[in-house]
Amino acid sequence: MSLSWLPNALSVARILLVAPAVYLLFIEAYLATLVLFAVAGISDGVDGWLAKRFGWASELGAILDASADKLLVAAMFIALGIKGLVPWWLVGLIFLRDLCIVAATWINRQRIRNYEVRPFFTSKVNTAVQIGFVLLVIADAEWNFLAPELMGAAITVSALAVLISGLHYLHAWMHILRGMDRSKA
Repeated sequence: MSLSWLPNALSVARILLVAPAVYLLFIEAYLATLVLFAVAGISDGVDGWLAKRFGWASELGAILDASADKLLVAAMFIALGIKGLVPWWLVGLIFLRDLCIVAATWINRQRIRNYEVRPFFTSKVNTAVQIGFVLLVIADAEWNFLAPELMGAAITVSALAVLISGLHYLHAWMHILRGMDRSKA
């Protein structure tokens, strides 16, 4: 019996955890939110590992995995912003990066046949940093253990991860556009 469906099932489960995690955050059940979000974060690594290790990767799996990541992280950052636990400029920066990536991908798919989107290593690091940051913020909401300077440093690291990843995508996109311009000349 093949378990090739398992990575996709984990991604779907991660999507289904979004609403309960946001709800728990809003009712200030921080410990439960922390556990649920940690499980979701761990499942992100597990589904990718399973897909690669056993050759169970699929186009649907790539879409589900990326969608689950974006949905979970975006929903949590919006909720944390509403709760006043993270600054709105950071939430905006995260959305601006993702909006630019979606726009560039759409443009490239219009101009290039069979254009494939592959996440860069910096994007994977960014996702890991965002998940870690959300866990840290929720843990701090529960136990109030971080000095303001340390939270400021965590916010800075999170913002830098977003910027570096976004600039990496921008650089790659500009490289593709320059190559297309040269081929037309």
